[in-house]
Amino acid sequence: MEQYEPDRLSLARAAAMRRSFRNGRAPFTRRSLLRATAGGALAVGGLGALSACGIPAADKNPGGMSAEDHSAKEKVVNFSNWPEYIDVDDKTKRHPTLDSFARQTGVQVKYTEDINDNDEFFGKIQPELAAGHDTGRDLIVLTDWLAARMIRLGYVQKLDPSNLPHAFASLSDQFRAPDWDPGRAYSYPWQGISTVIAYNKKALDGVEVKSISDLLDNPKLKGRVGFLTEMRDSIGMTMLDMGKDPAKFTDDDYDAVIDRLQKAVDKGQIRRFTGNDYTSDLTKGDFAACVAWGGDIVQLQADNPDVGYVIPDSGYMTSTDNMLIPNKARHKTNAERLIDFFYQPEPAAELAAYVNYVSPVAGVQPYLARIDKAAASNPLILPDKAMQAKSHAFRALTQKEETAYQQKFSKLTGA
Repeated sequence: MEQYEPDRLSLARAAAMRRSFRNGRAPFTRRSLLRATAGGALAVGGLGALSACGIPAADKNPGGMSAEDHSAKEKVVNFSNWPEYIDVDDKTKRHPTLDSFARQTGVQVKYTEDINDNDEFFGKIQPELAAGHDTGRDLIVLTDWLAARMIRLGYVQKLDPSNLPHAFASLSDQFRAPDWDPGRAYSYPWQGISTVIAYNKKALDGVEVKSISDLLDNPKLKGRVGFLTEMRDSIGMTMLDMGKDPAKFTDDDYDAVIDRLQKAVDKGQIRRFTGNDYTSDLTKGDFAACVAWGGDIVQLQADNPDVGYVIPDSGYMTSTDNMLIPNKARHKTNAERLIDFFYQPEPAAELAAYVNYVSPVAGVQPYLARIDKAAASNPLILPDKAMQAKSHAFRALTQKEETAYQQKFSKLTGA
């Protein structure tokens, strides 16, 4: 069967690969600490080990620790984010939205791309937070499961609604009420992430793919199927296919999903579990179909018209990367003003046009259309109500569950 073989790594495809690294979605990023420690003891449940080194255990640290707010006198906000996760002017290498914020408010943003992996970053700031010290950061962006842990441990400050009028009014209904932060008291989404089924039309060669069951059970796809090394995405998508709710599942439900995926591994149906490197497998046709992230698919389609995607009838998984203000932040009000700024439609549209992930801002479509009409009509960037209705979030886990579930998933994937 003919396979698509690109002659070069195009700008669109390279952008997809770079931008995906901002979420730690690569084989040796987000989950690297889990592989390096016995059963993920440090990355997931090793807070006691830190305590043994003289650092207070996180769960004993009082939460919501504010500091004197120097926002009025010090017109600055220190913002830590993932690489390639904000708009960039190709000529000046500056960030137009941050420049616009500075002009509007007089507040300069010290922007640092120093979050390359959730676990790694947590390990970097946890000792300071546990000791009640300032991390030197006023605003950070973390994926929802780590944001939930930070809130649970009392490491972030409650937001002041009076500084967030645009955010409160414009947050999409899809993201308003996560179980780990009801009412968004501590966090606001930076961008949303949709997990879908992607396929290569040439590699499918007429085989129809509409569901996770097709990936796991169709013998014509044997050895040409990919799943993700992200536990919540692969487990969640399979759980939905089995008629279970990722927001309400039990231990038995989780084990049933592991068993089903294990059978597919044992019979060679699943070629492998991947991080972001699925983009190469998919474009080349080594994967006929796989579980994938929507933001990557937007970029890959610009380079390869054979790449498509499916939203299963059973639904799809959604998650968020979230803005939070850590304890003892020196410029809390300035950080809240920056959060609110990105919920104004113009900067929200500029950001969405560049990163191509799900905008959490309702009403942004006409503004995005002025920049990029195709993006404004793409449900992977702006889900319509029908697509939003099919979205599901993975429930928050206790520390015990997180350790046990990740160990089982790591065994499944061979991590």
